[in-house]
Amino acid sequence: MQAAAHLKHARISPRKVQIVLDLIRGKDADAAMAILKNTRRGASEYLIKLLKSAIANAENNFHMDGSKLYVSECFVTPGPTMKRLMPRAKGSADRILKRTSHVTIVVAERD
Repeated sequence: MQAAAHLKHARISPRKVQIVLDLIRGKDADAAMAILKNTRRGASEYLIKLLKSAIANAENNFHMDGSKLYVSECFVTPGPTMKRLMPRAKGSADRILKRTSHVTIVVAERD
């Protein structure tokens, strides 16, 4: 049995999220939460909230034991990219790409 939580259109680049997801993949839920709380990355704030949601989904919707949960799967995919222009010299412009992410965390019960 697995329970998942999804975060759509997070205003952070997928590359930045992937670095933090690699730290918690396969860890127990409590250990993953401790790692996220002590990681000084911008993605940690998004992932703490998402992991709490996945744990709550597992306990409330699927009646799993919270102490046996671990992060069985976590991945990020790129969302839509917002395109903006920044004025440059001589009337030209550079394109600014504001990337977004779709993040998924799946927790499961250890046997």
